[in-house]
Amino acid sequence: ILSTPSPIITIFFVSFLLVLSSSISPVLTSETKTSNQTLHPGLELQKLKRVRAHLRKINKPSIKTIKSPDGDLIDCILTHQQPAFDHPQLKGQKPLDPPERPNGHNTTNASTIESFQLWATSGESCPQGTIPVRRTTEEDVLRASSIRRFGRKLRKSIRRDSSSSDHEHAVGYVLGQQFFGAKASLNVWTPRVSPELYGDSHPRFFTYWTTDAYQATGCYNLLCSGFIQTNNRIAIGAAISPISSYRGRQFDISILVWKDPKRGHWWLEFGPGLLVGYWPSFIFSQLRNHANMVQFGGEIVNTRPSGFHTATQMGSGHFAGEGFGKASYFRNLQVVDWDNNLLPTSNIRLTADHSNCYDIRGGNNNAWGNYFYYGGPGRNVRCP
Repeated sequence: ILSTPSPIITIFFVSFLLVLSSSISPVLTSETKTSNQTLHPGLELQKLKRVRAHLRKINKPSIKTIKSPDGDLIDCILTHQQPAFDHPQLKGQKPLDPPERPNGHNTTNASTIESFQLWATSGESCPQGTIPVRRTTEEDVLRASSIRRFGRKLRKSIRRDSSSSDHEHAVGYVLGQQFFGAKASLNVWTPRVSPELYGDSHPRFFTYWTTDAYQATGCYNLLCSGFIQTNNRIAIGAAISPISSYRGRQFDISILVWKDPKRGHWWLEFGPGLLVGYWPSFIFSQLRNHANMVQFGGEIVNTRPSGFHTATQMGSGHFAGEGFGKASYFRNLQVVDWDNNLLPTSNIRLTADHSNCYDIRGGNNNAWGNYFYYGGPGRNVRCP
C-alpha cells in the first residue's frame, strides 16, 4: 500500500508476485548487485551484531515452527504479539472483527479451501489465536546493501509515464472516479528473476505499503509495524503453490482490497474468502478517503546490467499475443464504488512502457469479464 499525492490501488504480478499499492502495493526488485569487497573482520562483526539485534526485533517468539518444503521456517506467533502492535498508535490493541464484504462479492466456505502455499501442503497449520509469519534470517538481511534498506523499496512512485524510471510496467488502469477497492484474479508463474529479498525464485504472496511515496516509510509484509494480520492460514511472504506451466495447467488466485465503509481501514482478502488482515486508516494520508486510480499488471526493475536491458521476465516470460496457457493474465477486473458495491471495471486503459520488452493485450467475455494478457522476456533481439 502506498499513499502518494495521487492515491492509487495497484494489483501487480511482479518479479516474484503481486502488488497492491496508493497505494496498496507489494512489489519486488529483481536485480542483484555484485562488487569486489575487501574483508574487514572488525566491521563485519559489528554489522553481524546489528543484523542479529534487528532480527530479535522483527522475529517474535513462536509457540510452534513449521518447516516449509522450500526451506522457509514459518513461526506461529500469538496474534497480539505481531509486529503491527509495536506501533505507538496500536500498542495494547487487538485485531478487529471482519468487516462487511462488498456487495456482489461471492466467497467460498474457508473450510473447503485447499492450500495455496507450500508451507501448508503437509497439512500442518498454526493454531487459533496465532498467525503464521515467515522467519527472517541473517542471510535475508545480509543480501540487502544495509539494514536500513532491508525490506524496503526506495524509488519514485508508480506512474503511467514511467519511461524515465528503471521500473518498467505493463498495466491496465482506470481513473477519473473515486475508488474504494479493487479485485482481480491472476495466474501464478515462476518468472526468471534475480532474487534479493527472499534469495530464491519461488513466486510469493507479499504486501508492501508506504505513506510517502517510498521516501521514509513503508516495508514488505510484516517487517515493520503497520499491517495487522488476522488469518492463521496465510503466511505473507511465503511461496505460492501450485504454479502454472507453459502449455499446461493454469492456476490463478484472487486478490481483493477494499475499504471498510464503517471504520475506514483497508482490508485484504486472498483466494476465495480468506481475510488476511488490514492496514489501519491512520497510516495513510490520501487513502484515508479513497483512491482515484486503480492499476493492475506487471512491474520489473531494469538497471541495465552490463549496459543491456535486463533479462528479468514478467509474468510467464512470454508476450501477451501467445494467449492462454502461454502468457500470464489478469481476469475479472473489478472495482469497489462509494456504496461498497463490487462492479466490473469500465473504460480500462492498457499501457506498456517498452512493448518490445513486455507488452499487454486486453479483451472482454462472459466468463472472464474484463481481462488482459501481459508480460514478456525482457532482453531479446527487439529489446537490446
